[in-house]
Amino acid sequence: MAGLTITTSKMSTLINYPKFKTLVKSLTVGKSLPTAIYLHQSALQTVLPAELYQLLQHTIKHHQFEHPWNVLKLFKRDFKLTLLYYPDFETYAYPQLHTSITVNLLENTFKITDYQSSNNPPILHRKEAFVLPNHPLIEQFKQHTREGEQIGLYQNTKTIGFKNQWEKLIKRHGYQLNDKGDLIALTQHVPIPADTTTHAIQRHKTAINRDRLSAPFQKLAKFGYLSGDYSIQDIGCGFGDDYNECINHGLNINAWDPVHKPNGHKVQSDIVNLGFVLNVIEDYDEREQTLKAAYALCDKLLLVSVMLINSNIFEQFKPYKDGVITKRNTFQKYYSQSQIREYIEQTLNVSTLPFGQGIIAVFKCPALLEQHHVELQFNNHAWQHITQRPIAKKLPERVKQSVFEKHTELFEVFWQHCLHYGRIPANDEFELSEQLRAIINSHNKAFELAQSQFDYAEFEAAQQKRQQDLLVYFALSLFGKRQAKSHLPNRLQRDIKTHFEGLNQALEQAKALLFSIAEPANIANACTHVFEQINIGEFNHSQSYTLPKQYLNKLPAILRVYIGCAAQLYGDIDDIDLIKIHMRSGKVTLLKYDDYSKKLPLLTERIKVKLAEQDIDYFYYGNEYPLQPLYNKLNFLEPNTNEYKTQQRFDKRLADMLKGVPKAEWPDWVILQKVFKYWKVELKGDRFLKN
Repeated sequence: MAGLTITTSKMSTLINYPKFKTLVKSLTVGKSLPTAIYLHQSALQTVLPAELYQLLQHTIKHHQFEHPWNVLKLFKRDFKLTLLYYPDFETYAYPQLHTSITVNLLENTFKITDYQSSNNPPILHRKEAFVLPNHPLIEQFKQHTREGEQIGLYQNTKTIGFKNQWEKLIKRHGYQLNDKGDLIALTQHVPIPADTTTHAIQRHKTAINRDRLSAPFQKLAKFGYLSGDYSIQDIGCGFGDDYNECINHGLNINAWDPVHKPNGHKVQSDIVNLGFVLNVIEDYDEREQTLKAAYALCDKLLLVSVMLINSNIFEQFKPYKDGVITKRNTFQKYYSQSQIREYIEQTLNVSTLPFGQGIIAVFKCPALLEQHHVELQFNNHAWQHITQRPIAKKLPERVKQSVFEKHTELFEVFWQHCLHYGRIPANDEFELSEQLRAIINSHNKAFELAQSQFDYAEFEAAQQKRQQDLLVYFALSLFGKRQAKSHLPNRLQRDIKTHFEGLNQALEQAKALLFSIAEPANIANACTHVFEQINIGEFNHSQSYTLPKQYLNKLPAILRVYIGCAAQLYGDIDDIDLIKIHMRSGKVTLLKYDDYSKKLPLLTERIKVKLAEQDIDYFYYGNEYPLQPLYNKLNFLEPNTNEYKTQQRFDKRLADMLKGVPKAEWPDWVILQKVFKYWKVELKGDRFLKN
């Protein structure tokens, strides 16, 4: 692969970037991803707005491009476009990239990258998304996609974008590609399942009884959306356990289910929950229409939840269409995290935000989205106690003291709100405001009295914490190229007024914070300071620092931004257990384990996020690499706790079996099981049992 960057003479820009961005966002045809939209050349004249089409033609003419191309990539977050050439687009199922020309429309430069000599070039999937519905080969394109879905090739879309990984994946599923890219079963392998079935799908059997809120409703509660401020519509509510729980809390909620609650109401609402519905619909068109209808019904937030793929699913059940038929004769379409996000974004032409594994949010209200990003950076600290100063024997304002003594509990709650915001809360930010003001007239007077009774140092610390939270929020907004000025919630405006001279000062400081992560010494110093302070994790001097994800929001601002940038490139980190900060190389590694609560968790996935290149490498354990035990879990636990002590005892037993082997050379899981067999023991959960 070779690349060449060229600067040419000044080109007059037909449209500016804001207009370009608006026009790209308006496109409803093409393969839409979070950062770009792709269109085949045959669709351009029909689909592109006139101004975009003129810009494309003008750009090609100005730079005198003579290279062939047949796919256009329009960037959503940059003033750029790319001309891609796939010579076998029409004739091969998964064509590989020959050449790309990326044009920076702002700087008037272009870069040509030649993939002809690459052993692992990028390839295309789902070609039907690139063309118009009337394309003569669209049914053939759709058939290739259906075949791949039916044998599970699209369950993890992070690994299929390049030729070598794609062909290895196909081989692992028992297939190979012929000279046209068709899937051909290897000897004695089950053929590609047909797209028909004689079974009557029993969708209603997928409903389950719950004695607690479902996972999506737990996320709504966690992020404050079950406060009573929002109306809620639950579509596909099953037996209605979430609905009943919310009704008992006095929430404004409606629920509907085609089988279990067909007489329920579907009402235009602030929040619509589509919980575990898409994965039980076997009909492609119905699934798409259900998603679109739910989106149309919401005013502010749509929450979509699905079942995530398990590696054994397609071995246990009968494949059918793009999912499986279970033993109860229900249909299940299992997704990977990236796959469900891509499906929602392409179907609705929106951006998504993960709330958790398999739980995806679509914000229809920009102000609510901005408020959500703000709140992610602010933590409700569990203040262990309210430190009350001893009451002085002689007080000059005895009346105020009497007020405090009569309403101590109310002032304690108010003080906690002051600590949370790092400032005096506004009237609408304190639910007991009317009661408080009836006693002492205003929040300012309440604060004046409260600070004389509680530890003011706590408030000063809270002020500093809130300011750091704001800087992290703005720095990540700049990195993500979100226009933070557009939709500032009232709460955020008050924060800025209190903690900064104004928005411009906040943005300048945030910009400096963002730029500071590019200096390795800054990262190394921050990591050293944190490790010395908490003494938890694995610290390799001047190289890396690995610590549990639970400490993320307790880190200094520079490390939160450093990791936050990696998270923006990767996505949801809810299921990450350990975070490895590389101090010198501008990388962050995210580590997933099979069950981190175990005494000996097994590494299942390692994700290396390269900030400088804005690229990600994925390493999967169990197939590509052997499972790797976490032998030093003790380093990641709080000392002097029961968990720490039991881990010590477990580690000693394990070390006795591996005596004589340097710890750096302790084996992977496959070999470790042979060690257990030698000692005639079996690890069941966290206990060694004699065979």
